[in-house]
Amino acid sequence: MRELEGQRALVMGLGLFGGGVGLTRYLTRKGARVTVTDLRGPEELAPSLELIADLDVELHLGGHLERDFTGADVVFVNPAVPKSSPYLEFAREAGVPLSSETNLFVERFRGPVLAVTGSNGKTTTTGMLGAIVKAYDARALVGGNMGVCLLDHVDDSDPAHPAVLELSSFQLEDLDELGWSPHIAVVTNLTPNHLDRHGTFQNYIEAKSQILRHQHARDVAVLNAEDDRVAALAELTPATSLYFALEEAGEVNFYRRGEGRGSLYARFGGSELPFLDLAEFKLRGDHNAANALAAAGAAYAYGIPPGLIGRELAAFQAPPHRLEHLGGVGGVDWYNDSIATTPESTIAALRSFEEPLWLIAGGYDKGISFRELGREIALRAKGCLLIGKTAASIRHDIEDGRLSLQADGFALGLETVEEVGDLESAVARAAELAAPGEVVVLSPSCASYDQFLNFAQRGDTFRRLVEELDSSGS
Repeated sequence: MRELEGQRALVMGLGLFGGGVGLTRYLTRKGARVTVTDLRGPEELAPSLELIADLDVELHLGGHLERDFTGADVVFVNPAVPKSSPYLEFAREAGVPLSSETNLFVERFRGPVLAVTGSNGKTTTTGMLGAIVKAYDARALVGGNMGVCLLDHVDDSDPAHPAVLELSSFQLEDLDELGWSPHIAVVTNLTPNHLDRHGTFQNYIEAKSQILRHQHARDVAVLNAEDDRVAALAELTPATSLYFALEEAGEVNFYRRGEGRGSLYARFGGSELPFLDLAEFKLRGDHNAANALAAAGAAYAYGIPPGLIGRELAAFQAPPHRLEHLGGVGGVDWYNDSIATTPESTIAALRSFEEPLWLIAGGYDKGISFRELGREIALRAKGCLLIGKTAASIRHDIEDGRLSLQADGFALGLETVEEVGDLESAVARAAELAAPGEVVVLSPSCASYDQFLNFAQRGDTFRRLVEELDSSGS
């Protein structure tokens, strides 16, 4: 474990999600001589800078300096920084080791770790699993790729108390250098994502697979049996594999069965046990039932009784920005699904509603295809209002999807597809078009970086715009 006292520590990327702030505070508390460098200027970073204003740190903002990277004892890199950054190469050439907030936590945390990754659903699954584990052990920590820095608690960690982490592909790339994987690993699904960073889908899968590669025989992998790419990852780990699926099948351990919404079951050997009646489950959609099965599998692997698992899942509320119901305005229900940054997550949102639906989609271009999304919008939406850089691409694929479905004999309810520019215009237009009994869903299918700092700011803006509609009596 690296000694930090007296070390020249460079934090590359203060950011606005809290990790850079928590890392800087921790390094300072441990006696490191800290420099923070970020391409953003002080105005953009003002909320984070306010949280470290009491610290004795050097700030180099609005750009990077080569000497900071060659003269440091260690560089802590924000996961969003591309591995190809020339400044990281300066550090490598100078023999300066690279680390990260997540790596530092893993190196110092003494307890067992349950971790979740996947292309879609990982934050919700982590939230469910975290709620279950905390109900079982109040000292459990929950964080990772959720904007929650856990370093404040790492020095007090105990071998008997666990942590539940959400891990992104970026974080897993860094953790591979430690030869580390969690005691219990969950992979929700794998679909193309972050191709602007990873280059190819195979590279992305390789990054995700690090959550399993360094497990031991005593560990557990919880895998989606209905995703062939995920199920194939079992070959990479000596750990025991448990499987979840919406449809009951031969080797599946956690599944759904029954009429209506059905119930969730656990099965081992010849015994099976229902642990959640989905009529009591507050989250919409098959994808959230799958998330609940994944969380249940990990909790069971940790030794938590099924009764407690079921109670916590029944009590679980949708986190902000994840098909979050914002309320009704004039008989129209509004939903904030700003976390949906892939076509697959937006498709899952579309399949969660029976009501006539108006979709707001579009944003930053990560280099992924919208072909399947376009077909699903044409099939399931009444209207679609498109924003951001990907608006024209999505519209093109909606039209292709509509023509294909009509050729197959489908009678479609899609009435309107418009490129409206920005989120404020989309909300105003949706308020004009949606009728009582219909729903409006922000589920962008894209990252937010073309118009917002992150998905949370986009979702918060959407919430404010809907609240303004309500207050104006629209």
